[in-house]
Amino acid sequence: MSSRPASRRLAILSPDEIEALYERPEFNAEERAIYFQLTSPEKIVLSQLGTPSSKIHFILQLGYFKARHRFFIFDIDEVLADGHYIQKIYFPSNTSPSTSITKVTRLKQQQIIIRLTGYRECDDEDRRQLQGKAEQLARIDSQPIYILRELLQYLEHQQRIAPGYSWFQDMIGQVLLGEQARLIHIVQRDLSKTDRDTLLALLTNPDGMYKITQLKQEPRHFGNREIAREIQRGQALKPLYEVAQRVIPQLQISNESIKYYASLVSYYAVFQLHQLNPALVAVYLLCFINHRYHLWHDHLITTLCYRVKRYLEEAKTAAKQKVYEQQITYTKDLQKAGQVLKLMVDPEWYPDDTPLAILREHAFGIIDQQTLERVANRLTHTPVMDETAFQWQHLDRLARSFKLSLRPIIRVLHMEMAQAATPLQTALQFLRTACNRQPPLYQYDPEDFPMGCVAPSLKKYLYTVNANGKRHLQVDRYEFMIYRLVFQAIESGDLYCIHSVQFRPIKDELLSDNRWQQKETLIQRTHLSILRDDIHQHLERLENQLENQVIVVNQRIASKENTALQIKTHASGETWSMPQPSLKTAINHPFFNTLHQIDIHTVLHFVQQRCQFMDAFHPLLSRKRATTLEETALIASVVAWGTNTGLGRMGNISDVSNQQLATVSDNFLRPQTLREANDRISDYIASLPIFPHYLINDLVHSSSDGQKFETALPTFNARYSPKYFGLKKGVVAYTLIANHVPINARVIGAHEHESHYVFDILTNNTTTIQPDVHSTDVHGINHLNFAILHIFGYQFAPRYKDLHHQIQTGLCGFKAPQAYDESFLIKPIRKIRTDFIIQEWDNIQRLMVSLALKTTSQHLLIRKLHAYTRQHRIRRALAEYDHIIRSLYLLSYLDSLQLRHNVQRALNRGESYHQLRQAVAYANFGKLRFRTPYEQQLWQECSRLMTNSIVAYNATLLSNLLLHHQHTDNLQQLQLLRRVSPVAWQHINFYGRYEFNKPPQVVDIPALTQQLAQLDIALLEE
Repeated sequence: MSSRPASRRLAILSPDEIEALYERPEFNAEERAIYFQLTSPEKIVLSQLGTPSSKIHFILQLGYFKARHRFFIFDIDEVLADGHYIQKIYFPSNTSPSTSITKVTRLKQQQIIIRLTGYRECDDEDRRQLQGKAEQLARIDSQPIYILRELLQYLEHQQRIAPGYSWFQDMIGQVLLGEQARLIHIVQRDLSKTDRDTLLALLTNPDGMYKITQLKQEPRHFGNREIAREIQRGQALKPLYEVAQRVIPQLQISNESIKYYASLVSYYAVFQLHQLNPALVAVYLLCFINHRYHLWHDHLITTLCYRVKRYLEEAKTAAKQKVYEQQITYTKDLQKAGQVLKLMVDPEWYPDDTPLAILREHAFGIIDQQTLERVANRLTHTPVMDETAFQWQHLDRLARSFKLSLRPIIRVLHMEMAQAATPLQTALQFLRTACNRQPPLYQYDPEDFPMGCVAPSLKKYLYTVNANGKRHLQVDRYEFMIYRLVFQAIESGDLYCIHSVQFRPIKDELLSDNRWQQKETLIQRTHLSILRDDIHQHLERLENQLENQVIVVNQRIASKENTALQIKTHASGETWSMPQPSLKTAINHPFFNTLHQIDIHTVLHFVQQRCQFMDAFHPLLSRKRATTLEETALIASVVAWGTNTGLGRMGNISDVSNQQLATVSDNFLRPQTLREANDRISDYIASLPIFPHYLINDLVHSSSDGQKFETALPTFNARYSPKYFGLKKGVVAYTLIANHVPINARVIGAHEHESHYVFDILTNNTTTIQPDVHSTDVHGINHLNFAILHIFGYQFAPRYKDLHHQIQTGLCGFKAPQAYDESFLIKPIRKIRTDFIIQEWDNIQRLMVSLALKTTSQHLLIRKLHAYTRQHRIRRALAEYDHIIRSLYLLSYLDSLQLRHNVQRALNRGESYHQLRQAVAYANFGKLRFRTPYEQQLWQECSRLMTNSIVAYNATLLSNLLLHHQHTDNLQQLQLLRRVSPVAWQHINFYGRYEFNKPPQVVDIPALTQQLAQLDIALLEE
């Protein structure tokens, strides 16, 4: 392969990443013990070597190869510490210094190591295969870093020694150029000149605004005008989307590549696009059109569901109010009716021979005749207030509103159902046709309205009866009924849109039939051992485990070993209750009160010096590192986003200009780069000596929870939540916390169920901190999460407040309830249907492999699966499996006080983090000032980066103090130090004027360690 000039080579890795892969490792004491330990075959080879120097070099080369899977040239003087360690362990009697070896000896030793380890060098054929694999990968994702990582993983699996970095740079660069040429060729071949000209016309601005700029805009909220503009954008996209649908399949690229190429249209300015090859720009535009049209459907369907739900909620609220008002009126009328009855029975009012006319005249003076008749009817009949009828009456008043807001969407939206020609599809098509044509809907013959989709119990509300007893169809009610049924069908997954991301059919989220033919290979790739098990044997093991646990739990209750369980004996039998553990949440430990305040700029600079998180920030199309000047503006931008201050205001209250902030933010800050920077900080914390002391029961016990934030500006994903926002809207920052570290996070709508994101946030955690146990509150529980997390190797450990209710309604067993010992206080309520699980095991495997291989957005798949009716076969089978794992956990949770305490501790750490997060995002009274979901993602990740840095700074101080106490054998303070949470901020200053261009404050760690060593933590906690 020919090489390009070095100056034009791709910058794929940062300098630190290159060093981690290609430079000789520098071991600490623990690593030396691991990598320089010899196996029996290695010792045999060692005994056959000549001089001690040769043997020491052999062990050095072998250890370095085990660590990096490549060979290094070094002098013994460069690795003295490692050489002394080897001499001490293997050659303690040899006191003479080791000398260098010849090149011939070094190469011979390398060949021996290759034979011992099973590795071999990459030859020309291997390199050709690598290039072929790179060409395939470029179709999946054309980002150089993705291709390189996949190739390195492939080489590791094949036990090949990776070529040099410069070879990868040249090869991947050529592959990407080749991929560009391939795409250009296909577009030139399959795209007509007319279509190409139409696409490139998007980059013109005849009306003062580029057409592509108009199409990039997205709705900010659900207002009628905003959605009307979105519908117009969709109409402009539709003919272009038809072209994209024809050409994109010919490109043979993945969804990830389509999204990446689409993002380039947003990344490049229009004048930059004009400078590129027109055919390549056409590829980018086709991908953008495809992606944007899918988003267009998502926006309209989301708007439809949101508006119908709002109308239903408003109608229900109005109906309840109407029932309440009528109940008050009836109570008042009943009191008056009681007075009338007294006239009839109390002789002091009228004698027995009083004429009825006089009695009636007096009675109607107390209560009018019509009201009295109404009260009498209610007394002689079962009093029923039809709340549903009141809802429809209120919807009558909303008719003009819902027709204005919903008809435009129905006119342009085309959806499908799993079954062809269903009654709902017929009704929807009728409504769409009527809305698009004349005459108006109310002029249609009532007999023409499709009624097959309307439940018989609801039809009575669609009609009124006139004086002649003739039924009359309420057209407005019929129209809203169809909207409601459409909304319900979308929510349940029965109605879907193939030109969408969020609302595609669930079959499109799973591996295709074609790919599933390689089932065994795919399962092997997931490393999920349960999927490889024989299902009958697997269920048998679970049965033994669950049935034994039922016995053990009841035996411990009978023997009073379970002291937390409170049992009360009644005439009808025994009842029990379980008090909740109450553990104090540690916030702002007084330990940090003794420190002088430092500003947040200094904290970020301090953490940057230790883990180089700034290396994660690079422009979209290169790995070029930010300059010193850009780094200053980058930190200022992170603080502007993370504190909720905003770039504009930050330019006014800091020494960095608005222009610098905007330019650096646009070039370097993206969710991907921010997540990588956060990962670097999290991994740094995990490497600190204090980190293992945060384990709970020697395991990484994580928790996830949502934190509500009100939005000051209307955004498409913000929703009402009266409990948290009153009459305002907001979003939820959903965060995964492990050992006090925020290792993953995302922004979700306040209307979305947190349980749909539990698996997603765990499996998309890319840090080295991998949870073993995961806890949530009740919002993280659904009918699938126990099953899914168990299969993926996590122990799901939610907190239950009403444990008695959970066991009384959710504990299942492998036997019928009557088969258990009558003396048992805790018994399953029903038998597990294992036949459901066995029948659907292949589909369950397919679902899990789809989740593992990330063929789809995992939270969408779980949401759709959860929305399925309980009778759906896969959902029913998974729910049965879920009941098994849930029952095992319920019994453990009931039986173990330690487990309940551990769960509470993990959740308390999440609460502490929320307090810190609230303190960081202080600006604008904590109300988010961002206009789009994308900007909210930037805020989320910048805020997490700041909190992560604070935790890293505190953990560094605690780690140094830990080492000091270990060195001085201060065991008492060592024990107390473990209780000091690194989530504290009273010594960090977030406020005032920011001066980023000034040198940060000096953090003298040794001096601070000496200062903190004088403290008695026990006294501070009093």
